[in-house]
Amino acid sequence: MASSSAAPPVRSESSRRSRLRLRQAGWYVLLVALALVVLFPIYVTVIRAVSSPVAYAEKGYPLYPVSPQWGAFRTAFNLGGFAHAMTVSLVMTLLITFGQVATSIMAAYAFAFLRFPFRRLAFALFMATLMLPIEVTLIPNLQTVRDWGWFNSYPGLAAPFMAAALGTFLIRQGFMGVPSELRDAARLDGFGHFRFLTRVAVPLARPVIAAFTVISFLAAWNQYLWPQSSTTQESWQTAQIRLATFGSANAQTLNLGVAAAVVVALPIFALLLIFQRQIVRGLTAGAVKG
Repeated sequence: MASSSAAPPVRSESSRRSRLRLRQAGWYVLLVALALVVLFPIYVTVIRAVSSPVAYAEKGYPLYPVSPQWGAFRTAFNLGGFAHAMTVSLVMTLLITFGQVATSIMAAYAFAFLRFPFRRLAFALFMATLMLPIEVTLIPNLQTVRDWGWFNSYPGLAAPFMAAALGTFLIRQGFMGVPSELRDAARLDGFGHFRFLTRVAVPLARPVIAAFTVISFLAAWNQYLWPQSSTTQESWQTAQIRLATFGSANAQTLNLGVAAAVVVALPIFALLLIFQRQIVRGLTAGAVKG
């Protein structure tokens, strides 16, 4: 009797584990399917880049390379002059990213920890700039850059984007999660605003700051309208502008434009692969409390 009464709990535990394994397997299958959906356009793009255009079209655009030209990426990189263009893009992107992170940290600290009149109104007006498209500020910024003699220069490419309301919002939310007890203890220890910012607030909000850094880099790297409007010399063309103007009327080399697009996108892919965990951690920081 004792052995028969102990059997049901064992079977119940076994069936629970089986259901858990099936549920996990289902999630893995779903995630693999979603990953394939996301990666499929990238796969097709690479196939188009390495395939001979005429032979690939004659085959009916299959999902495998046709008469592959494995040197297409190097040819496109050299023929389009992307080495210099990507260097200009990289310097511009680093300047914008550094400026946005620095100004966002300081602005977020002010809105999170300082007390001054009309603070909420100022923050609301600051956030309202998120709704303004670049076309609204394009003409005034161009006039300012022209008056200051910054056409065809790194300051002209980067200066209008050295502050970002999105970064201020995200980092402020991270600062809002800093316990008030830490602020009181730091004040008792004689910490001023700068020491509290650098030694307490910024380390605690590091995931959010890292996530915004990646977002800022991606947005700056993909800019097209402003660099196109603020440069008149070919030597100041960014990678996105060079990519838009790169092409060939020869049907035998149409794949080089696709190969060039893959080359220009490589820094973005590398950044996302390296910092994907930081992006997820930063964007979900503070989402769950308790």
